[in-house]
Amino acid sequence: MKRRRRSAIDWGVAVKTGQSFVQPGPAVTPEQATEAVTGLHTAAERARSHVADYTGLSADPARTPVLVVDRPSWIAAAVDGFAVLADPLERRLADVKGVSPLVRLAGAHVTGLEVGAMLAFLSSRVLGQFDPYSGPAGRLLLIAPNIVAAERELDVPPEDFRLWVCLHEETHRLQFGGVPWLAGHLKAQIETLADTADLQGTDLITVADESLGLVWRLVKGDEDASLLDLMQSDEQRAVVDRITAVMSLLEGHADVVMDGVGPDVVPSVTTMRERFGKRRHGRGTVDRTVRRLLGLEAKIRQYRDGAAFVRTVVDRVGHDGFSAVWTSPEHLPTAAEITDPAQWCRRVL
Repeated sequence: MKRRRRSAIDWGVAVKTGQSFVQPGPAVTPEQATEAVTGLHTAAERARSHVADYTGLSADPARTPVLVVDRPSWIAAAVDGFAVLADPLERRLADVKGVSPLVRLAGAHVTGLEVGAMLAFLSSRVLGQFDPYSGPAGRLLLIAPNIVAAERELDVPPEDFRLWVCLHEETHRLQFGGVPWLAGHLKAQIETLADTADLQGTDLITVADESLGLVWRLVKGDEDASLLDLMQSDEQRAVVDRITAVMSLLEGHADVVMDGVGPDVVPSVTTMRERFGKRRHGRGTVDRTVRRLLGLEAKIRQYRDGAAFVRTVVDRVGHDGFSAVWTSPEHLPTAAEITDPAQWCRRVL
């Protein structure tokens, strides 16, 4: 991993912690492992042209590597991506006065442990991820053991499932590669979120009380509770709404592409969609609670709400009309417009 300046999060501890707690993947022979890696690269290449034809977006594949990785490697890659996004907040934390170096060091270590534990949990659940902030045009990560485990759990043809997953992830690659301003826009929103944080006035006792309240809400089954609730002013909530709207659009659009392309190229798509939809909701009470704590239940709603937005707009104005969403940041839907597509159509079209 790259050497970084001393920061508010010990990223080295995060990697070591995550990799030490990571669960082993499914049992495979060397031949099965090789076949899975080769099959995923083939699926990603096949998906590329299908998604480009359906969406009208294009990007240079030579600038965006496709990496098939295991769980420990994904954790290291995820930490690199988090470090880029956390940099604005870390720079602000470095300017906070009255904090001793020892306290900073201890805090960085503890936060690194927390991030590592979170990534260890996620490392067995993420199938693929597009990282727009690595290299000149990002990179596409496919987590082979998780995809193999999922196709076995769902009892679906491996070739079909791998192509289906790659349709979703390839859509993200084309969203960022085909819309040059998108990555910079999202990063600017995260920088704004860091700039609006009132770090000088942070009261650890209040944070502890709010944390206990959050846990109680989770225990009672509040699906809207997540860690994001702990430290948002009204200004920050407005920024989070903008980020959430964009992510809902991107995730929903990828789901629509999967469903639009899938029936023509993936024979078992109907079965996979039905079984995978059940899988997204977690496996048990503990699993669902952790998912809510990490905000993963909110991500599921992003798929649902974003897909409904895209389908409604396309039904109303066609794919050509929908493509206006990619022309400028001003044309991105707001949080209110995600749930009221007609409002977006009136404003933009």
